[in-house]
Amino acid sequence: YGGMGLDFSYNVAMAEELGNIRCGGIPMAIGVQAGMATPALTRFGSDELKKQFLVPTIAGDLVVCLGISEVGAGSDVASIKTTAVRKGDEYIINGGKMWTTSGCQADWMCLLANTSEGPPHRNKSLICLPMNLPGIHVAKKIDKLGMRSSDTAQIFFEDVRVPSKNLIGEEGKGFTYQMLQFQEERLWAVATVLTPLETVIQETIDYTRQRKVFDQTVLHNQAVHFRLAELATEVELLRSLLYRTVALYVEGNDTTKLASMAKLKAGRLSREVTDCCLQFWGGMGFTSEVLVSRFYRDLRLMSIGGGTDETMLSIICKYMGTLPSN
Repeated sequence: YGGMGLDFSYNVAMAEELGNIRCGGIPMAIGVQAGMATPALTRFGSDELKKQFLVPTIAGDLVVCLGISEVGAGSDVASIKTTAVRKGDEYIINGGKMWTTSGCQADWMCLLANTSEGPPHRNKSLICLPMNLPGIHVAKKIDKLGMRSSDTAQIFFEDVRVPSKNLIGEEGKGFTYQMLQFQEERLWAVATVLTPLETVIQETIDYTRQRKVFDQTVLHNQAVHFRLAELATEVELLRSLLYRTVALYVEGNDTTKLASMAKLKAGRLSREVTDCCLQFWGGMGFTSEVLVSRFYRDLRLMSIGGGTDETMLSIICKYMGTLPSN
């Protein structure tokens, strides 16, 4: 369908390389296109759907967004309220989506909606939804703390009619498909932060080496150079966990637990590295003129988007057998 037919490890190599871009929004936008909104279509979509949506998306002629989160349902995907009711050969969609990356400019959406009244993990379906249909209202572009170069939309659906053939795979399997899609999203996200974290550490070394306080460089202080060594070590450990997880994933293993661990660690380490390094920049770190302050804002999303730290901990506990049952 126009792709190169390479395995997922190449996506991760690309994601890591995109970390050289000196902001978080652009790698995230490319990630939505390549590894967040299209895996389910690639795996489970019909040939007709792939030709209509996947081929032009891979070519870069169409922009896609992922319609999962809602005002009352972010990381708790099972509680979404948007419905797609089957009427003849159409679905009629009502509801809304929130925090939709690229939603203001998207040509189509990979939409998760409730297609029946059944149990919350078996009543959802993924649908290819063209964004130019009547009844779709892009309410606003959300003003965010970071990732400001990325447009994030709130979107409403009012009696939107879409052909039933736009269903990805089987009806009722959408939650399962989305959980698989999330694994690639989370691994992509981890890969995109490795290079920025290294860059922030190196630029902090360069700055503290020439910045003097009390007649000696800031870097001369053991508290500073030891802390930077610790942070560099943590980044290498995260890289090793990512590579191990990706290798197992490419071999066809269930890597949900390890991917959740990597995502959790990436979020927390992003906060730790950017916060510590910003502190070593002193007053300059509190300005918009330096990269560390931008990544301090942009990378804060790592602990929230694609599943919060707390959601990752719950998944890890589930696989460890330590999550209390209701």
